[in-house]
Amino acid sequence: MLELKNISLCYGKKTVLDGITACFEKGKLTSIIGVNGCGKTTLLRSALGMLPLARGEITLDGRDLRSMSRNEIARKLAYLPQGKSTPDMTVEKMVLHGRFPYLSYPRRYSGSDRELARAAMQTVGITDLAHEPLSTLSGGMRQNAYIAMALAQDTDYILLDEPTTYLDISHQLDLMKLLRTLTSDGKGIVTVMHDLPMALKFSDELLVMDNGKVMMQAKPSEICNTSIIKDVFDVRIESLGDGRYCYSSSDVASR
Repeated sequence: MLELKNISLCYGKKTVLDGITACFEKGKLTSIIGVNGCGKTTLLRSALGMLPLARGEITLDGRDLRSMSRNEIARKLAYLPQGKSTPDMTVEKMVLHGRFPYLSYPRRYSGSDRELARAAMQTVGITDLAHEPLSTLSGGMRQNAYIAMALAQDTDYILLDEPTTYLDISHQLDLMKLLRTLTSDGKGIVTVMHDLPMALKFSDELLVMDNGKVMMQAKPSEICNTSIIKDVFDVRIESLGDGRYCYSSSDVASR
């Protein structure tokens, strides 16, 4: 389990995260939602030990993250940031980058490394693109290549920052279904999301943030039985059954 225990983080005199307590479990997809600027990305990067805390503690399977080396963390946590660059290399070569935390000097890939990379590409359906330049892929396929790199990293958890951004609806759905499949394999998936209905449909839990604080962490059905969505987003959410949701502005819903 990845646990955040009363963590706070400041940029200068500004408090960006304020007394946050949350947990992310293996075998679950947890979506972090909230309005722009509420601290979602900062929370994700803090959970990876990338940012210094003002106070609090982060533990990974019972170990204080501060006691772990960057390589140890990278063998447990994979991270896909928003706005990734497109390196000048083939798909297979980039996927193999996921094996970096396991390589010693000189960095040479073993047969096992290459097999893990091939298995990762097969999982996301891009085996036939292995030797294609990454720059020639569509946005959806490129995102799958980054997911394959994270899978090749062979971590217990994958943290993603707005992974569906810039994807068309078909590729968004395919990606979310893939993430659900990964939780079935026991991985803990933590993702920042903007699409509320999609987050509600595919997530085991939602973590709702506002102004640097966690307002609630619970199952989607429990979230929908409260006023938290209206309070934070000023919209009303409605369950249509079968895991489908729709929302409307509070002004429209109140007429």
